Amino acid sequence: MRQSIFAVLALIATATSVWAHSKAEDTTPANEATVTTVKAIEMRFDDPMRVTAITMTGPDGDVDVERETGMDAVTEFRAIPPTDLPIGTYTVDWRGLSADGHPMQGTFGFTVAD
Repeated sequence: MRQSIFAVLALIATATSVWAHSKAEDTTPANEATVTTVKAIEMRFDDPMRVTAITMTGPDGDVDVERETGMDAVTEFRAIPPTDLPIGTYTVDWRGLSADGHPMQGTFGFTVAD
């Protein structure tokens, strides 16, 4: 009986830690959206996330983005791309640490069109 109780407690602790990982709930531009302009790259998380790296690639290669959000754990992250992005497809890759310290990463993409 005692072993059963410990097994149940271990299962509950494991399940709780899995649920604790932050994840991106929404992005701007939205994933797979077609837009005419991009004023900001934004990500909203369900729990605080410390975004440690963000890169953006486009039709001409790497695109410099300027972090507006620092390195603190936040639920909303923001970076600014160049003002006139050429027409084409873009991919944003990010890495970070969730509130429970686990490394996380994600990708989303969008297209700039006329």
